[in-house]
Amino acid sequence: MQQEIRNIIQASIDVKQRIISDPELITKIEQVTNVIASAFANGNKVLFCGNGGSAADAQHLAAEFSGRFYSDRDPLPSEALHCNSSYMTAVANDYGYDVVYSRIVKGTGKPGDVLVGLSTSGNSVNIVKALEVAKKIGMICVVLTGEGGGKMKDMADYLLNVPSTDTPRIQESHIMIGHIICQLVEEKLFNK
Repeated sequence: MQQEIRNIIQASIDVKQRIISDPELITKIEQVTNVIASAFANGNKVLFCGNGGSAADAQHLAAEFSGRFYSDRDPLPSEALHCNSSYMTAVANDYGYDVVYSRIVKGTGKPGDVLVGLSTSGNSVNIVKALEVAKKIGMICVVLTGEGGGKMKDMADYLLNVPSTDTPRIQESHIMIGHIICQLVEEKLFNK
């Protein structure tokens, strides 16, 4: 079992090594950092959506912005769209789960806001529909996926596709990339 533990840790390291060795992906992370920092500086918000583990990551990253990351600073307007269970269950029941994110994006999104969709496959229908609505509104669409990018790759203004097809390794890298962005945005905006 200990060797299996080592193998799992090594698999995670290998994916991160592929990320660090990909100059295009590093550039995209830098671009997303700048886009999010600019959105906050201009009074816009960042909305996150995902399903399952990606919903947990969405909530985690929204909390890093709206709460704090490293420094004691003003909160930044950010939220994960699945956290209102009354809304989620009502819309899923009345309209279908496929539109739970698109309806709230349509109701609360504004031009210049950022929508961050997390999906290891890149094919989550409810996130695809949210991206479609976000594009119509004039929001900036950031997508975190696995290797291929799925249907969401063509909808992204910024595609951060982790070079892996292994769901747990992709999610580990999504949270790492999210933490990098949170740290650098905080530093840009609050001069730390």
